[in-house]
Amino acid sequence: MPAITCFIRYDIDPQQREAFRRYAEAWGHIIPRLGGRLLGYWLPWEGANFEAWGLVGFDSLADYEAYRARLKADPEARSNFEFAQRERFIQREQRTFCEDVRP
Repeated sequence: MPAITCFIRYDIDPQQREAFRRYAEAWGHIIPRLGGRLLGYWLPWEGANFEAWGLVGFDSLADYEAYRARLKADPEARSNFEFAQRERFIQREQRTFCEDVRP
């Protein structure tokens, strides 16, 4: 079965860019600890100032679902989600799952 990447597109409040940075940095150690392969988070630099991205790899959708269950049960992950909800720097979040293509 091919590996997949969860491509997360965020619409963020441009005035709260640093809050999103803090949120993304926290995932830097939470995601790998819970079983995801963090490929990275990106903030806007030039052009649109409201789009940010996160990419996380998994071996399968079943692995992603198991990861999501661990994420919901993890106190540090829940705290990071609550931070985002409280501060309201994420306006919209969209996930797309892509099949990895390797030569």
